[in-house]
Amino acid sequence: MTDVRNIVILTGAGVSAESGVATFRGPGGLWEGHRVEDVCTPEALAADPVLVHRFYDERRAKLTTVEPNAAHHALARLDREWPGELLLVTQNVDDLHERAGSRRLLHMHGELNSALCGLCGVQTEWRDALPPLTRCPSCDAPALRPDIVFFGEMPYHMDVIEAALERADLFVSIGTSGAVYPAAGFVRIARACGAQTLELNLDRSDGSDWFDTTRLGPAGTLVPDWVESLIG
Repeated sequence: MTDVRNIVILTGAGVSAESGVATFRGPGGLWEGHRVEDVCTPEALAADPVLVHRFYDERRAKLTTVEPNAAHHALARLDREWPGELLLVTQNVDDLHERAGSRRLLHMHGELNSALCGLCGVQTEWRDALPPLTRCPSCDAPALRPDIVFFGEMPYHMDVIEAALERADLFVSIGTSGAVYPAAGFVRIARACGAQTLELNLDRSDGSDWFDTTRLGPAGTLVPDWVESLIG
């Protein structure tokens, strides 16, 4: 990689899977045994709020049993030491990047440890169970829900992400399927703006053909090696 100053990195489920975090999307389109339509749409929340809240409460509780892995720690090192612009965008809703030390970080699909008021839009740090009809600390409406971007909702921070992609000299995708938009389109934006593109993944993804270089293997091995090559 030459002439690299500004970097945008996208991480997906493959990074956290090595820490023992369930990849959520499983065989047959099931998410941990549930249909997507039952747990991750606004319609599901309205139809069965108890099921939706219980699903995310269980996932939030599991975060206390896992730790950041070598890939998370390597990206945190890059965050600390890279002198240029760097933006780490994650599709993951866990807190492992933060716990490893990453700070130049955006969660585009929300966070398990956050609650969102469906009425006033206030986001509140939340680490316990979140029963339906929990009241918002800001407006007092019984409207707190998981702060997760459901299917059919707009991902967070898209204006900031797209602006960073347009400035990037290097775009790196790590542990993603390349199948979920708009994140799957980030490589095309970056390429169109002249960035070099690198994919680090366990297997070739749906978007591998769009990358200049694809390196296959576990994130816990590939990411530390790549970071060392940049700043070592």
